[in-house]
Amino acid sequence: MTKVTPEVLWAQRSNAEDASKNLIYLTIKVLDPVNVKLDLKPDSLSFSAGSQDNTVEYELNLQFYDEIDPENSQKSAESGNHIFLVLRKKNMQEEYWPRLTKEKLKLHYIKTNFELWVDEDEQEEQPENDDAANMMNMGGMGDMGGMGGMGGMDFSQLMQNMGGAGGAGGLGGDFDMSKLASQLGEAGAGNEDEKGDDEEAEEIKKD
Repeated sequence: MTKVTPEVLWAQRSNAEDASKNLIYLTIKVLDPVNVKLDLKPDSLSFSAGSQDNTVEYELNLQFYDEIDPENSQKSAESGNHIFLVLRKKNMQEEYWPRLTKEKLKLHYIKTNFELWVDEDEQEEQPENDDAANMMNMGGMGDMGGMGGMGGMDFSQLMQNMGGAGGAGGLGGDFDMSKLASQLGEAGAGNEDEKGDDEEAEEIKKD
């Protein structure tokens, strides 16, 4: 099995008065991971997962430049190819972090997310509250249909059913992505049953 460090994209916001605008946006890029484990601590993040064909083992360990607040951070998932995190910085200040990690090294797998990045002096020009929404819904959650299909299912309700993993309940501890896939599969099966009932009713009308 080949060990791989996944690519990480990041962007940030800062504010000395409003904690909700003091954020790190983090995207871990992995292809259809299984057995996902994600452990977020105030000063670090650990991530591991396998590949569906059992040939790749993803592993990531980050030591943050400064502390974050796990209890007020969020995570989500999309299409089985990305894991999104919105991390709340613990210390409120106007200045940006100079880098994501504590070590002053240029790591090839850490890159700027230019879709979300805003220069420090242009933050106030951004529409309020749009950034976190874009991070959690980038590309549309409807794209997760390939994992069994969500149909009209409310994604926030799904995450709530999983124990609040997608809300502000915090990121501490392990996050099992297989539970998400399982629930998505059940949702897709339910949609197929509804479709079958509709077709049967249509046949009765014709007769």
